Amino acid sequence: MALLPKDVHAEAGLVRVLCGKGGHARTVGIDPGGLAIVEAWRERRAEMGFTTREPLLCTMRGTRMTASYVRVLLPRLAARAGIEKRVHAHGLRHTHAAELRAEGVDIAAISRQLGHRSLLTTIEYLDHLAPGSVLRSIAAREWIGEQ
Repeated sequence: MALLPKDVHAEAGLVRVLCGKGGHARTVGIDPGGLAIVEAWRERRAEMGFTTREPLLCTMRGTRMTASYVRVLLPRLAARAGIEKRVHAHGLRHTHAAELRAEGVDIAAISRQLGHRSLLTTIEYLDHLAPGSVLRSIAAREWIGEQ
């Protein structure tokens, strides 16, 4: 949650995460839809008087969001939006990974995006999220036997 506005590079479509999971830095991609949302937020925070020195993802007072703040905020926003399923920050990460895989993105690319140190971690992560995908893949195969 310590991203600064300078950490988002719109031209290159990337975000530099200096203190990611496990305290490791990494560079991740961001798509045009995500960039549009970030840009709208940048404009809004400028209207609120925040400078580039305050965290990009900040409270209404301009302070850094803590994990506990996000844990309380997301379910409240979900309820206001009429979402009945459980909404949590890690669920957003799950959704991102599952959508990338459903779009056919290579597991190695997903692994880098998530910051996993091992492909095996990513494979286990994706299998946990969508165990039925293996069954659907096998069921959809066409038999190519001897003619």
